[in-house]
Amino acid sequence: MSKPLALLFAVVGTILLAGISLFIALRQPWMVLVCAIIALGFIGYGFVVKAKLRKRDNQNR
Repeated sequence: MSKPLALLFAVVGTILLAGISLFIALRQPWMVLVCAIIALGFIGYGFVVKAKLRKRDNQNR
């Protein structure tokens, strides 16, 4: 995975996790749930992208 792409996934994932803590502090349970689902999906998608790129690199060698 390229460094800019990894940085994008790291920054957006961190912002989503910070959003969860913000909504906990604001006592908005529905927004906590929505943000948590989006965060899990986005972080999982990052792992999928990494695996696909790694597989593609191994096939080119």
